[in-house]
Amino acid sequence: MSRVIAVTMGDPAGIGPEIIIKALSEGDLVGAPAVVVGCAQTLQRILDLNITPAAQLNVIQKVSDAEFKPGVINIIDEPLAHPDRLIPGKVQAEAGDLAYRCVKKASELAMAGEVFAIATAPLNKEALHTAGHIYPGHTELLAELTHSSDYAMVLYTDKLKVIHVTTHIALRKFLDTLSQERICTVVDIADKFLKRVGFENPRIAVAGVNPHAGENGLFGDEEINFVSPAIKTMKAKGIDVYGPCPPDTVYLQAYEGQYDMVVAMYHDQGHIPLKLLGFYDGVNITAGLPFIRTSADHGTAFDIAWTGKAKAESMAISIQLAMQLA
Repeated sequence: MSRVIAVTMGDPAGIGPEIIIKALSEGDLVGAPAVVVGCAQTLQRILDLNITPAAQLNVIQKVSDAEFKPGVINIIDEPLAHPDRLIPGKVQAEAGDLAYRCVKKASELAMAGEVFAIATAPLNKEALHTAGHIYPGHTELLAELTHSSDYAMVLYTDKLKVIHVTTHIALRKFLDTLSQERICTVVDIADKFLKRVGFENPRIAVAGVNPHAGENGLFGDEEINFVSPAIKTMKAKGIDVYGPCPPDTVYLQAYEGQYDMVVAMYHDQGHIPLKLLGFYDGVNITAGLPFIRTSADHGTAFDIAWTGKAKAESMAISIQLAMQLA
């Protein structure tokens, strides 16, 4: 039997429940070996709205009880205390707590070997924090749950792949904490990740920090002090790495096939080009965990939650990729 993956509901007040139903009820994922971790009553509420394909919920206690067949969605129930009070499109502490519990449960299943990868629907950071779970996002939460110290966020499409040195921190803090050691770590994670997913000899480009990659110190010295020494170190270890590359051109070069992955220095430097070129089919991956974790590369979209308008392509691709990598 195919290796089973877990799909976490994310924030139940967002589009997560809707896109999970759509992803598992249409196309290649019909009957796929996936188990949802989330609130069964919330999924049923979505189904009762008739905004998704029809499906039958199979509430299970353990992964081995799942039935993988068309029209059936297997779910390990993580119930809301008051599912009837959940308001679509609104930040709610109970919803943030559920999102946390779903990730925690799925991580436990993966660490126990009951599932072999996790695909996560989007959570809302404000709701997460309101519930008392103070994490910048999925990446940091999963790292703590799995006791992982060396990890990085990857944004993944067929034609562009980006890994981040830093993600959810202020730009000022990024500049104050940038180090040669962290850049080396991320280049190493990128090389191992690409080889894991099928690139025999990965070509990795490292973006500069400043305009035109600093122009030899004219626009900043981070490239001289941190980026170039890190690239030299990783080249000496046999990694095919290039840079520092001007950030305004390197993503296009990677998109056109010159590089297999770009190392972005900070959140928006990597996210803006990826989301411009692959908003609907981009997948978020946490590299460096003990198991594969993928995610739809968009937010909870509270403005269209529970309306039937949400597109499920990114969620479906994240589930498919998790299965392939598992």
